[in-house]
Amino acid sequence: MVSKDDLVKVRDCVYEIPTDTRKDMRVPARVYLDDESIQNISDGTLEQVANVAALEGIQKRSIGLPDIHFGYGFPIGGVAAFGENGGVISPGGVGFDINCGVRLLKTNLTKDDIKPYMKDLVDELFKKVPSGLGSNGIKHLKEKEIDDVLKNGARWAVENGYGWEEDLEFMEENGCMDTADPDKVSTKAKRRGIPQLGSLGSGNHFLEIQTIGEIYDEDVAKQYGVQKDQVVVLIHTGSRGCGYQICADSLREMDKTAKRLKMDIPDRQLACAPIDSDEAQNYLKAMAAGANYAWTNRQMIQHWVRESFENVIGEDAESLGMNLLYDVAHNIIKKEKHKIGKNNKTVYVHRKGATRAFGPGREEIPEEYRSVGQPVIIPGTMGTASYLLSGTETAMNETFGSTAHGAGRILSRSGAKREFTPDEVSQKLASEGILLKANSKPVIAEEAPKAYKNIDDVIDVLDKTGLSNPVAQMKPLGVIKG
Repeated sequence: MVSKDDLVKVRDCVYEIPTDTRKDMRVPARVYLDDESIQNISDGTLEQVANVAALEGIQKRSIGLPDIHFGYGFPIGGVAAFGENGGVISPGGVGFDINCGVRLLKTNLTKDDIKPYMKDLVDELFKKVPSGLGSNGIKHLKEKEIDDVLKNGARWAVENGYGWEEDLEFMEENGCMDTADPDKVSTKAKRRGIPQLGSLGSGNHFLEIQTIGEIYDEDVAKQYGVQKDQVVVLIHTGSRGCGYQICADSLREMDKTAKRLKMDIPDRQLACAPIDSDEAQNYLKAMAAGANYAWTNRQMIQHWVRESFENVIGEDAESLGMNLLYDVAHNIIKKEKHKIGKNNKTVYVHRKGATRAFGPGREEIPEEYRSVGQPVIIPGTMGTASYLLSGTETAMNETFGSTAHGAGRILSRSGAKREFTPDEVSQKLASEGILLKANSKPVIAEEAPKAYKNIDDVIDVLDKTGLSNPVAQMKPLGVIKG
């Protein structure tokens, strides 16, 4: 059993579990944590980081980011890259909410401008954007349309009137992975996805009206088009039941494959298959389809956000400056080139509860931002700040261009409901001037800010370790929860 006693300090906020800790570890397991987080992290989470380090074809190291916590197979807040030759693909390295991610929408409004409209805006958004457990979208897809969504992603939404052409430029993968194959997605997954397109869902998903608070890097903030007191909108959701079913279907297949090939894996939840196997390739094509569904989902929600602002404020979205700053995935596998040793190698990067954070110059970054690095959007917990950061060369060198994705839970959902009441949480937000609308009272307790790590501490570790460059803080004004 791996424990905190096995951690060796590399530098401030960086620790490693050496390969000789366990006979099956092929690479070290590295975690980026401050002293308090080291004391509070469970041995089970460290064991998961070490388990990933035992998978075939893993490159450099298994990685745990500052928001790391226990997950299914891989830890949440985990990153691992596997070589094109000899590596594996593991659905547990993405998880059940494929391409759960965030997008940040700008406006030219200030905090003072929006104050008279806030209550009506929150009410309109709550009415316009379906949310909650099992919630269905406004758009009712026909049976055959789901394949177009899975294949074409956010472009399908734009071509059907949900957004602007220029939106596509400011999304990871331009909102569509071209490796997607709807034929690899089960009928059950499609049927779960058909009614839910354009909905937030529940759990930690949300829609927030925010205002830019502190600016930490004026030059990068200017490049991204944000300034103090500016109003922005943050959308956080994923692939809903469609992505969940794709993962569940693939895990069953991978489990059979791992047994058939007698693969030596330390945890059944790490079921995997060689990259060149049919099972791995089928999963990658289905996962890409699930990712496309999620980008379409966020694109449609963004469209209804723009409509809500237009309806309440009485100006069109263009004149309100409601341009997309960026959209980035948190749960995904990407085929990328990274420097390993002296050579650039093609690897399959598994990011689970982790944000791509490419440094300056990478061609995958929109040209407008390429000189300063990719925008990184890290949401806080309900009622706390979120952050805009930029990718760095340190992240490219150490974490395959990856950084944290949020605060990271420290209490289970059931534990949070025992600890907090919905009224208590609602009253606390109200006392801070934050408007809250939620479909479910239990979710309010489950998502209490104190059920998570302090987001400021997570950002501090990212700054100290150089994994991301803080650009701006965003404070909530109104929150829509499922």
